[in-house]
Amino acid sequence: MQRHDLLSNASLTVGAIFLGLCLAAHFVIRWTLPWADPYLFPLAALLACFGLVMIYRIDQDLAREQAQWFVVGLILFAGTIVAFRDPSRLERYRYVIAAGGIALLILPRLPGIGAQVNGAYLGVKLGPITFQPAEFAKIAIVVFLASYLRDTRQMLVQGARRVLGVTIPPLKHFGPLLVVWGLAMLLLFVIRDIGSSLMFFGAFLALIYVATNRLSFVLAGALLFAFGAWGVTHVVSHVQDRVDAWQHPFDRSLYEKSFGGSYQLAQSLFAQADGGVLGKGFGQSIIANGILPAPQTDLIYAVIVNELGLIGACGVLITYLLIVERGFKTAMIARDSFSKLLASGLAAVFGLQVFVIVGGVTKVIPLTGVTLPFISYGGSSILANFVLLALLLIVSNKARQPA
Repeated sequence: MQRHDLLSNASLTVGAIFLGLCLAAHFVIRWTLPWADPYLFPLAALLACFGLVMIYRIDQDLAREQAQWFVVGLILFAGTIVAFRDPSRLERYRYVIAAGGIALLILPRLPGIGAQVNGAYLGVKLGPITFQPAEFAKIAIVVFLASYLRDTRQMLVQGARRVLGVTIPPLKHFGPLLVVWGLAMLLLFVIRDIGSSLMFFGAFLALIYVATNRLSFVLAGALLFAFGAWGVTHVVSHVQDRVDAWQHPFDRSLYEKSFGGSYQLAQSLFAQADGGVLGKGFGQSIIANGILPAPQTDLIYAVIVNELGLIGACGVLITYLLIVERGFKTAMIARDSFSKLLASGLAAVFGLQVFVIVGGVTKVIPLTGVTLPFISYGGSSILANFVLLALLLIVSNKARQPA
């Protein structure tokens, strides 16, 4: 009984601190960005709060670390708003930002600081701090693409030629775009982060479509992606293992394979099926038996479905959809091309990240090591997504500001 009272008091204290921090961030937004979208931050805070609860259920120490990263994320969130209150500042430094994004993707392959995890080079370790540079690189590449397409979108359409029924934009204007994007994709191939590759490519196609309104560009890009995915699958064994596990998750030989098998995906599907419509309830998850690997990161969505059922999972997905909808609405009402493209790119990459991890956990696509924004454990993820959220708010403030 005393332990229950102690836990209740601690929970109330942590909840009050969390509420106070969110209110402080809200006041910063209202003071610096008075016309910004009023729903974006509350929706993100709701997801972050829910994520802390889920991680606390899994591991209390990890929850405390996540809470610390949440505080740092709020500080970075406020700093981004103050530093880039006018989004045109980002546009002026597009090549510097692009170079920074590519440099971040190189870091995991550098000897001494890069590390390989489950066949992919994702993390960088600098002393006691470990982070995933790709989380921040995705924002840098989106900023560059939005800025470059703002200047060249008319030339890409007006100077395009049709060859064998395929629209080909002029290389003079499309070349620099392909170089920067191609370097980013090549480096993602080198570090074998397939989930981030899919997000980058999806954001690229989304921005191309918004900038040119040409569906043929998107279809051509999708065909190139399909060809590239086929090639990577036959060259990189790590990717082939993921595809095999996706196609045959319940095959006994793959299920019992010690490395690169289907155990993780199969256990995820078992956990979701066990949750049913209403779930097993908080504290009743099968993770208590230790049979769900990586429950705080890759498979946290499976934990949510197991404990809260299909109803709870739908609530989480609807919250994500509302954030993406507010992002695209911001793009629609933006008055200048750069803001419109930036908001579209940020909303697209955010939505694609959710699709990649949820699609992988539910066997829609091969499972990759992408985090669920604001919910999964990970400092890099929560910091990068707070920066993304801040940029969306900056754009929405400019778009909604009275003329």
